[in-house]
Amino acid sequence: MSVLAVGLSHRTAPVALLERVSVSGDALVKLLHDVQQDPSVAEAMVVSTCNRVEVYVTVDRFHAAVTAVSGLLGVHSGVPVEELTRHLYVHYEERAVEHLFSMVCGLDAMVVGEGQILGQVRQALKLAQRHGTVGTTLNELVQQALRIGKRAHHETGIDKAGPSLVSAGLALAGDLTGRRALVVGAGSMSSLAAVTLARAGVTDIVVANRTFERGARLAESVGGRAVPFSAMADELPGADIVITCTGAGRHIVTPDMLNGPTFLLDLALPHDIDPAVRAVPGVTLVDLETIKESGIGSREGDSVASVRGLVAEELRAYLNAERAAKVTPTVVALRSKAASVVESELGRLLMRVPSLDERAKDEVAMTVQRIVDKLLHEPTVRVKQLAASPGGDHYAEALRELFDLDPKMPEAVREVEL
Repeated sequence: MSVLAVGLSHRTAPVALLERVSVSGDALVKLLHDVQQDPSVAEAMVVSTCNRVEVYVTVDRFHAAVTAVSGLLGVHSGVPVEELTRHLYVHYEERAVEHLFSMVCGLDAMVVGEGQILGQVRQALKLAQRHGTVGTTLNELVQQALRIGKRAHHETGIDKAGPSLVSAGLALAGDLTGRRALVVGAGSMSSLAAVTLARAGVTDIVVANRTFERGARLAESVGGRAVPFSAMADELPGADIVITCTGAGRHIVTPDMLNGPTFLLDLALPHDIDPAVRAVPGVTLVDLETIKESGIGSREGDSVASVRGLVAEELRAYLNAERAAKVTPTVVALRSKAASVVESELGRLLMRVPSLDERAKDEVAMTVQRIVDKLLHEPTVRVKQLAASPGGDHYAEALRELFDLDPKMPEAVREVEL
């Protein structure tokens, strides 16, 4: 099975299209199941965030799987496949792995080094695990990607390479000291927003969330206050700054709710704030499209180069391990065949020399086994080393041909699984 990634992101599609394709909740689960149930797909995971929708699958047929996944993205989003295809990227095998590793390290983010993607990929894996759509291949690959992402953030300065989406957006708001803010939502992005506002000198922070208790915890952590979600509209007129990221899937802030100078930061997809608010006098709306066009956080430096080096190192290690794993059934088949020959020849010897006592039998058996082990040690170790080199599968193929081996024989398969 090979890994295939099909998706679109802020780099390949306008935010308006990402908003149409973005999925969450039951719609995300439905897409996940529909992809995994396609005959060309064995495992599936979907990463859907504010600036990307990516489907990761394991497949044995490339073209059939690309067609299936692209078609399902079109069906679930309502975007014609012909329109969607222009913005899709397709990564296969080595390139898919490299893309995943780079993404979790923050190299492919709208704001370079943005750390939110680590948690988002972790949640995507948990969802796929909960619904049984991932197996060994994707499980191990994504777990390794998450470990690499942690390394990147702990061992390099990638976190400082660019601001977060929140701080990138607020950079367009000017001085925040002494201003009053309303944060709508209490998820990870909203929590980051509240902390960023407090550090920037905002003196009055109000949190509105559907689950009041969760909103209250966030408000307390930054010295603010919480209100029920139903009271959000009452708080809007008095807010200088409003930050939303709810995943509501509809506009929760509309022009008729605003009547004064307000800076609005909408980090949700689909959008929380109706773009028509830009027509309200004194209102400034910054959304993901605005941040993308501003170019804030897109600069690269030494830390980014360090992470690229880390990704290249981890990719080599992953590919070497994958190649070595592919030759393992051949090595097991060779040793199984050798063990069968030893057993057969020892049986023949005992029939010819029935007078051998138990001690002599054991000594002969151990001697023969040592000879076989020594003869096989060098070629089996060497073929595993060679398997990690380009074209390494040819060495395993030569071994199978020379010794007439079948890596799929029940004994070999059973031992590999153990």
